[in-house]
Amino acid sequence: MRASFLISVAIPAVLLAGCNSQQGSSTSYQSAPQEMVEADQAAAPENAERYARNDVAAVRAVAQEPVSTFAVDVDTAAYANVRRFLTQGQLPPKDAVRAEELINYFRYDYPLPQDRSAPFSITTDVAQTPWNPETRLLRIGLRGYDLSRAQRPPANLVFLVDVSGSMDEPDKLPLVKRALGMVADNMKAGDHVSIVVYAGAAGVVLEPTSSPAAVRAALTDLSAGGSTAGGEGIALAYAMARRNFREDGVNRVILASDGDFNVGVTDQTQLEQLIEKNRDDGITLTVLGFGQGNLNDAMMESIADKGNGNYAYVDGIDEARKVLDTELASTLFTIAKDVKVQVEFNPAAVSQYRLIGYENRALREQDFQNDKVDAGDIGAGHQVTAIYEIVPAGAKGWLPDRHFAANRRPEGAGGGTASGELAQVRLRYKLPEGGASRLITRPIDAGQLRNAPMPRGDLAFAVAVAGFAQKLRGDDLLGDWGYADVKRLAGTQWGFSQQAWWRSEFLRLVDRADAQTRTASAEHRGEDRAL
Repeated sequence: MRASFLISVAIPAVLLAGCNSQQGSSTSYQSAPQEMVEADQAAAPENAERYARNDVAAVRAVAQEPVSTFAVDVDTAAYANVRRFLTQGQLPPKDAVRAEELINYFRYDYPLPQDRSAPFSITTDVAQTPWNPETRLLRIGLRGYDLSRAQRPPANLVFLVDVSGSMDEPDKLPLVKRALGMVADNMKAGDHVSIVVYAGAAGVVLEPTSSPAAVRAALTDLSAGGSTAGGEGIALAYAMARRNFREDGVNRVILASDGDFNVGVTDQTQLEQLIEKNRDDGITLTVLGFGQGNLNDAMMESIADKGNGNYAYVDGIDEARKVLDTELASTLFTIAKDVKVQVEFNPAAVSQYRLIGYENRALREQDFQNDKVDAGDIGAGHQVTAIYEIVPAGAKGWLPDRHFAANRRPEGAGGGTASGELAQVRLRYKLPEGGASRLITRPIDAGQLRNAPMPRGDLAFAVAVAGFAQKLRGDDLLGDWGYADVKRLAGTQWGFSQQAWWRSEFLRLVDRADAQTRTASAEHRGEDRAL
């Protein structure tokens, strides 16, 4: 079943130039309309990593923009990547920090859905803002139903492994082998795995098999060398998935790479079209990022989104175990597709708001009801958390008063006071088999604004992670709230024994960020004195 040679496949529509194993890609993958930026050269010398520009979201006035709409995001790559930078004694590039991915790295105390006809539960709560006494925090939490190993449907998986020269590092191909070996260890009767590799050309090294031993043996034999024909590999992987398509199961390509593709702008469009076509036909894409120095984070996040999959960065064997063993069902098995969240604020209760994170997941208001607009997927057991910072009506906000009377909200305007609603949360989703989207609405009582407590327990930890992410991003609306405040808020609770290790690690990362920030500040002051 296993072949030791590569089958060259010519695909003119996705013709890719080669890349040197040490120099990385000569062109940047850019997900329009986002702007591409490279990692901070001062923070990481000779670093050719690429990140999509990710500015902190702007404040919105409810009088002008009462509705906020976004696609859910269950990616966690940014957290593991931030951890890698901090562990190495560096502050991460600001564009590498996607706040929602840090928040969603952790699990929170959300109830299981009571009925699988609605695949996730919805939790909302309001708290005081630790960094601004004038504002409040609104948290929206979703939790998908769990799926045991015995319950999950059979899987048709294609491992697409980058074996180009740039993967010849200890934290790349050797780690890929161990990580994907965990998926092999979790195979059950009815599952089939095949392996496609790409370097200078793409080829099949393992035909579909239900034997975990055969999968592990094929992985062991892989070695790195050559240039990168990533688009060719993706096309071949999808062809393999189509050939072995399971109508009654999961069909997914799992790409493991440092993302070092040489993709021109024209080829990028064709590559995305290929991914979207297969997505629409029921073949999804999970992207696993490995290594450092030439990590193409922007490309990998983008194609995972296009492929209705998730993107995780694997910085060590513990993260591999978390993504591909402990949370394997969440990684592979979709329970709700095209999940969109829309929040309409009541101008009688809220004057201004901002959504923490989700900047590159924002949707237009009209996209919410349009079932043709792609959005995020939720896997079995997945959780999604969104946090808004809001200004209660009458409180001091971030935006100045309008000069012209017609642009100002008249006192007492709006009918929300009578209804007693702070906001209405709306969710749209499709079941895995598709069809028309379903709508869930949830009103939020305005009385929660008046009675909002300080964050505590599980909510306190979520807020601490959100504040930490915004600190790393240089969010000036946090005021003087610092890393010591983050740690103090996070350290006041321990709600999950199974999460204790990850949460204690978070506290260590806060200390590292604090120390690195102090060092950078001292060096900056020294340079100023020298001038």
